[in-house]
Amino acid sequence: MAEVLLGIETSCDETSAAVLVGGGRNATPHPELASLIILSQDIHKVFGGVVPELASRAHLAALPAVVERARAEAGVSWSAVDAVAVTQGPGLVGALLVGVVYGKALAYAGGRRLIGVNHLEGHLFAPAVEDPELAPPFVALLVSGGHTLLLDVPAWGRYRLLGQTRDDAAGEAFDKVATLLELGYPGGPAIEKLAAQGDPKRFTFPRPMRDDGLEFSFSGLKTAVLHAVRASANLEADRASLARGFQDAVLDVLVTKLERAVEVTGRCVAVLGGGVACSHALAALAAQRLANLPNRARVAVASPRLNADNAAMIARAGWWRLAQGEVSDWTLDARADLPLPGLETGVPTPPHPTPHSPVS
Repeated sequence: MAEVLLGIETSCDETSAAVLVGGGRNATPHPELASLIILSQDIHKVFGGVVPELASRAHLAALPAVVERARAEAGVSWSAVDAVAVTQGPGLVGALLVGVVYGKALAYAGGRRLIGVNHLEGHLFAPAVEDPELAPPFVALLVSGGHTLLLDVPAWGRYRLLGQTRDDAAGEAFDKVATLLELGYPGGPAIEKLAAQGDPKRFTFPRPMRDDGLEFSFSGLKTAVLHAVRASANLEADRASLARGFQDAVLDVLVTKLERAVEVTGRCVAVLGGGVACSHALAALAAQRLANLPNRARVAVASPRLNADNAAMIARAGWWRLAQGEVSDWTLDARADLPLPGLETGVPTPPHPTPHSPVS
């Protein structure tokens, strides 16, 4: 009899539910994604960013219908649902609470297993929803509106922090620069579309911390764009080139750090995850530059709908956790600063010395 797992994601401004279907309880084959529903909250565009109270209220209104539609599209009955996986954190605590309370109620009412999932671990599992062959070891670059970090992943459930942002996340920088350029919210897709029309030589912005270590900083880059916008005599004419210059700077920093992480760890696979990983320009640049490394590392990245916040990645991470025998109890609670489980710090010793590749 097939096992059916329902996933729920409400960490920010997407209300999402998904259903995974796989083998029986004593088997752990690659589960199939039977349905995925993502409802984005357009109201935040008016404010140029997510308003937490409005996000919570929108989740509360939409979640029952989103969950029911995911179940119906999967073609499964409620009696067939064996388990519920729900995002526990990190994220906006009010938004998280809506999903956690609803998931706990579904699990309790139906006698189903319950598992709380870390949102960042969900992003790590996102490519595995589509690629059954993807497995550690690999390095991962997680880039979103709230996080920018590099991880070494020797095994599922074991994560070594290599570096993270010292100030703003990359996705936050995209959103704020988009506001400066009057492009609206969210900023990433608008900047990527406009940057394709820009002159890459018109504006050259700094690459903060690019040539040293594995940590990131984007606050100074935002300030440089602000000064360029204020100095522009014709913002309408310069807007595309400003977007291009900013995007090129961010992607150069991200990919250079990813290259360095691959060299330090000796891994042959690099996973991109998070909302910024929806960028076709980022995936293309990473694939090009990692292929030129001595070990010709490959890039694994999920399709855009699985890189945005979604319940399929939460369900996939929850599936793995349940397969390890983990189950959450009824004290499960939302936590805005939930740490990544199994996180270690410290850069590993490379298996053999490899010089840094030239940075451009």
